[in-house]
Amino acid sequence: MPRISRSLVTALSSLALAAAGLTVAAGTAHAQSCSQGYLPLPDPSCQPGDFNPDVTQSTIGSTICVSGWTATVRPSSSYTTALKKTQIVEYGYTDTSTSDYEEDHFVPLELGGAPKSALNLWPEPEYGTTTAANKDTVENKLKKAVCAGTVSLADAQDAIVTDWTTALSNLGLS
Repeated sequence: MPRISRSLVTALSSLALAAAGLTVAAGTAHAQSCSQGYLPLPDPSCQPGDFNPDVTQSTIGSTICVSGWTATVRPSSSYTTALKKTQIVEYGYTDTSTSDYEEDHFVPLELGGAPKSALNLWPEPEYGTTTAANKDTVENKLKKAVCAGTVSLADAQDAIVTDWTTALSNLGLS
């Protein structure tokens, strides 16, 4: 199956967001409402995922595969907390305690996710049977596989965006 270019994915994502009644401005999406029906995944019309253009297969040796690299691109907690508060309302969560959610990168920084894009950040519940902690384990295994050369960056990113709960098994890593 041919790989779709990131610029085309970005353009298609913007078009899909517009069709869903969302506006895109300066890298953010604002929804009237996002559905909890996709949990443990984010609503794809609100957070389809977004990529850091500095992370490619050819740059992983100087980006994601360098210990501590994600700390150099991780947004401040003041930024993510403010976004989390807004998105908790957009998702219609009845529990509005920010401590019950992780403002999570759908495409993790460890796999080249866009650090500050609202298309890539969402309030992931810390409660339930499939939580942010479960996703962190998947992310770490995928990063190790990418850095070891057993899985391509594109395949790991596609697996996360498709469904992080099945990403490892779909790539033969579980």
